[in-house]
Amino acid sequence: MASAQDRILEAAAHRIATAGAAAVSLQDVAEAAGVSKALIHYHFRDKAELLTRVADWLAAEVVERESRALDDVPPTQAVDALWRWLDGELARGDVRVLLDLATVPGEGVRAAVRDAAQARRAAAARTVHRLFGALSLTPRVPATLMADVLVAFVDGMALDAALAPERNHRVAFDVFWLAVLSLAE
Repeated sequence: MASAQDRILEAAAHRIATAGAAAVSLQDVAEAAGVSKALIHYHFRDKAELLTRVADWLAAEVVERESRALDDVPPTQAVDALWRWLDGELARGDVRVLLDLATVPGEGVRAAVRDAAQARRAAAARTVHRLFGALSLTPRVPATLMADVLVAFVDGMALDAALAPERNHRVAFDVFWLAVLSLAE
């Protein structure tokens, strides 16, 4: 069973995904987590600290899942493995929550969101290196540049998935990776 702190973070992320960060109250989170508001204050000084910790926690989760996406995958299935990872992220909504947290005022939350973006770019660079390596390709542009494009693409997909969940996002994903892989020597 998850700890009270984990339940609070999960409930806060879920409330942000459904109502937006600006509309979330500590009382909403307490009710969703099945804990008292006092317990939230025991773990988190205030709403800003809770949102900061949500950003840190979600970023670590997203990066970890991306890092595992290509584990033990044959090269012929690498792009499909990345799709499964992205499809899971779109369904989970964690990336969209991170994007929503970027709109929250307060230096602590914004710093956490900047750190999350940096961690996601580093993970994306590793993903690009791993994918190109698995396919025995050499990129013609720096992997860090492709990583920035990958993060922007994932962010756009996360927003689009929230606005148009019925849309077939696999087509856009395949077109994106065909374009990226065309940057190989």
